Amino acid sequence: MTVKSKVWIEIQGLPFFGEGRRDLLNNIETTGSISQAAKQLGISYKKAWSYITSMEGRLGINLVKKQVGGKGGGGTALTEEGKALIDKFDKLLAGTQEAIDISFKEIF
Repeated sequence: MTVKSKVWIEIQGLPFFGEGRRDLLNNIETTGSISQAAKQLGISYKKAWSYITSMEGRLGINLVKKQVGGKGGGGTALTEEGKALIDKFDKLLAGTQEAIDISFKEIF
């Protein structure tokens, strides 16, 4: 028997960041493309871009940096703040899961 949970961060009662948006940022970092990252998650480019602009607007910082196309083509990468957000969220998830596992073992 195991226990599962979902963790996300809200700002003023509205979802801000969770595993889906974390996965989007991770995919942007690995593919170098918002379009490819969205495709891997089964969401539209428009939806992915709306998630990014929403997160950036709420934080007041850039999470991604876009390079306009040209000879080598364009691309997208995470800013240091974007990478830090992923790291912090992953630490939060790990700590939360550890606490839940301990509590679960004590109760069951």
